[in-house]
Amino acid sequence: MRVLGITLPTNKRLEYSLPALYGVGIPLARKILTDAKVDFEKKSEELSADEEARIRKIVESLNIEGNLKREISGNIKRLKDIKCYRGTRHTKRLPARGQRTKTNSRTVRGNVRKTMGSGRRKLEKT
Repeated sequence: MRVLGITLPTNKRLEYSLPALYGVGIPLARKILTDAKVDFEKKSEELSADEEARIRKIVESLNIEGNLKREISGNIKRLKDIKCYRGTRHTKRLPARGQRTKTNSRTVRGNVRKTMGSGRRKLEKT
């Protein structure tokens, strides 16, 4: 089953395959299936054309995938443009929600400290 250009896994139950769509979690997937009157345990290959159409109609009415990504990036761009604290943190690629930066977020800051190995050199294969 394809929804919004994304192929859903066929071997999983629908409530666990719908979260393959960006912006859909398990609670929203359950709500979608309840609204479409489809059993949670069904797999996408077991759906009838009518059930598939009802699910697709509900999913397309939601703000997910490309539209949601566009909205989120627009919100971050707005924060950067008005130069608020959160915007400057996004610009510097640092945590924006008050997390500590001394020990965490090292990889983002470029301060990767590799831990010491066993001290033995790996043997080269000849």
